[in-house]
Amino acid sequence: MGDSDATLRRRATFAAGLGGSMQPMNGKSAAASQSSVTADLGKDNGLGKRDRMVETARSNSKSEKHKRRNDISERMSCHKTQESLLSSSSGFSNYRGILNWCVVMLVLSNARLFLENLLRYGILVDPIQVISLFLKDPYSWPAACLVIASNLFILVALYTERQLSKGSFTERVGFQVHCINMVNMLTFPAAVVLLVPSVTPVGGVFVVGTHTILFLKLYSYKDVNKWCRELSSVKAKKLARSLSCPSAQHLNGGDRKVYYPGNLTIRDMYYFVFAPTLCYELNFPRSPNIRMSFLLRRLFEMLFFMQMLVGLTQQWMIPIIESSMKPLEVRRIDRVSTGS
Repeated sequence: MGDSDATLRRRATFAAGLGGSMQPMNGKSAAASQSSVTADLGKDNGLGKRDRMVETARSNSKSEKHKRRNDISERMSCHKTQESLLSSSSGFSNYRGILNWCVVMLVLSNARLFLENLLRYGILVDPIQVISLFLKDPYSWPAACLVIASNLFILVALYTERQLSKGSFTERVGFQVHCINMVNMLTFPAAVVLLVPSVTPVGGVFVVGTHTILFLKLYSYKDVNKWCRELSSVKAKKLARSLSCPSAQHLNGGDRKVYYPGNLTIRDMYYFVFAPTLCYELNFPRSPNIRMSFLLRRLFEMLFFMQMLVGLTQQWMIPIIESSMKPLEVRRIDRVSTGS
């Protein structure tokens, strides 16, 4: 009995040893060994992070050193890369230097021709000669008379618009009067310039140009007043006060605004005639005061450049034309270009 019990105990102990957990050789438990493995992995991760941080710091220091070297090289260098100034991607738009260079080259290239002209013909610029073209006959100034006569067409247009605003003329009659007035404005000065021999070419050009500008101005004047009449017929109630008083003016914040037919005055008409525009409107934008210095400076520039243009014409164009007329008279076309 005793031997059998001992045998059973050995078998139970062996079975328990097989079914239990295996212990490591150093006598530690499985949990302790697992925690040690985890600690080892954490140490490895910490070392990897440190290595990455060290590598990052080294790369940053290298990039900073490279930037410092580039900055020093840029400071020491006299050149740098950039887009061409003539390319569209450069963003450069101020070509004043190129324009000045072109002007200098133009002056230098024509200086020789200028000296040759002076040595050959002398100084031909004469401002008195230009005035004599307008005053060829002291007792007969057809060009000036035609310019003064243009006021008649202006007053006819103003009178017609006044009658249309009052209802004395119908729209058809007013249109016919305007057409006759503007046709005469174009044909009458042209016929006088063509038939009267005392009209000089310069005076004829000035007269025809003046009447053409007045024709365009009066056409705009007629159309704008027609639109105002159409608007007043639609909004008669709102404009009743303005229509009852031809000279009525509305004060709005200190600005005087003229309403139709308060614009049909001689002052308003001649303001439009002398204004530098072809489009009429009832209220032109105006500056608060007249800048006399600016006005005198512009007037001086206009007179100066007009005289310069006339001087260039007298010095270059007239001698060339006169020298070219002789070969044309004798039918020597081959000698026209040389001017001999």
